[in-house]
Amino acid sequence: MPNTQPSLFEPDEAGRPLADRLRPQSLEAVVGQQHLLAPDAPIGRMVAEHRLISMVLWGPPGCGKTTIARLLAERTDLVFEPLSATFSGVADLRKVFQAAQKRREVGQGTLLFVDEVHRFNRAQQDSFLPYVEDGTIVLVGATTENPSFELNAALLSRCQVFVLRRLDEPALTTLIDRATAVAGKPLPLDEEARHALVAMADGDGRYLLNLIEQLQTVTGTLDVAGLTRLVQQRAPLYDKSQEGHYNLISALHKSMRGSDPDAALYWLARMLEGGEDPLYIARRIVRFANEDIGIADPGAVQQALAAWDVYERLGSPEGELAIAQAVIYLATAPKSVSVYRGLGAARRLAKRTGSLMPPAHILNAPTGLMKDLGYGEGYQYDPDAEGGFSGADYFPDGLPRETVYRPTGNGFEQVVRDRVREWQRLRERKQRS
Repeated sequence: MPNTQPSLFEPDEAGRPLADRLRPQSLEAVVGQQHLLAPDAPIGRMVAEHRLISMVLWGPPGCGKTTIARLLAERTDLVFEPLSATFSGVADLRKVFQAAQKRREVGQGTLLFVDEVHRFNRAQQDSFLPYVEDGTIVLVGATTENPSFELNAALLSRCQVFVLRRLDEPALTTLIDRATAVAGKPLPLDEEARHALVAMADGDGRYLLNLIEQLQTVTGTLDVAGLTRLVQQRAPLYDKSQEGHYNLISALHKSMRGSDPDAALYWLARMLEGGEDPLYIARRIVRFANEDIGIADPGAVQQALAAWDVYERLGSPEGELAIAQAVIYLATAPKSVSVYRGLGAARRLAKRTGSLMPPAHILNAPTGLMKDLGYGEGYQYDPDAEGGFSGADYFPDGLPRETVYRPTGNGFEQVVRDRVREWQRLRERKQRS
């Protein structure tokens, strides 16, 4: 009996992409999002109660946002109205709102799905408010960007944000199994290449299925090298002006602060592979050297500045090695935020005390009048004092001495701490005498 099942690698009557042909037909078939869709999960409970609230689905590309929205409409008997914020404007929204109002009059609800909702400007986002507020529409917005930054507060207050996860290896493997079941034959890949295919998808189910379609003309079995020649790895998710940018620099910063050179190198590599400007990284590690290491290792800032200078001279990729060297140095250096905290304490003290004059004894007196006013009178030249320390008071007259710099016992700062303690002892002895 001839096999009448359509082949995965032959165009069907509509020429639909594989990702569309394998789009789940039920919420139970959606992979990787059980934390939201399971019967006891937030969206799962809403579906069971046949009651949806407006929501924002926030997650990376290819994790199922559009599919989930469509299936939610089906399961709750709502009319599914899809829009893309990239191609739609106020006129399109007005038509949808008017149609939704007419449906509501006859007892029919509307689920308005807006893909890339973050691309609507503030005024366009505001246009949703009355219709979400009175229940004319259930809004389901999809976004790859952090809603806290991209959506206005009024809209966010009327929607619940659900975070979708990138698809993990088991979820992507399930998609491969479904694709091969439709094809009726295994992928033309050896086991190692199959794992490489999953890695190339980088958590994006749609991209994975598109990669599988590229294998349609392959005869024989490909190894990893053969697969790499045939298909291209998905570009890393990284937007230099959006949240991913700040997430990764935060991860690099905290890994160095946590004295983990391995993790720090990993996040550095992630940023470089994502196309980050190495000079931005160089500037940030200079700041880190001052803020998180300071006097615990005075050479740290020199290492960071040297890396910056080397990169400016050599460029990529050679100069990136200097940045990596600095990252390792900073990650393994002793840490102290005493300078950072000391400056903060000094600024608070300065704001509190206003415009107090320096004490007269440390003011220069270039004119006779200034000498008559006591400028410079009684000044003690510390290099000539015993031990190079006079113990004079350099705070404004009438301002009690306050300690703003509190050195730690970490690294070289332990030596500094011992000096500061000795000078304080000498000051106290001088005050008693």
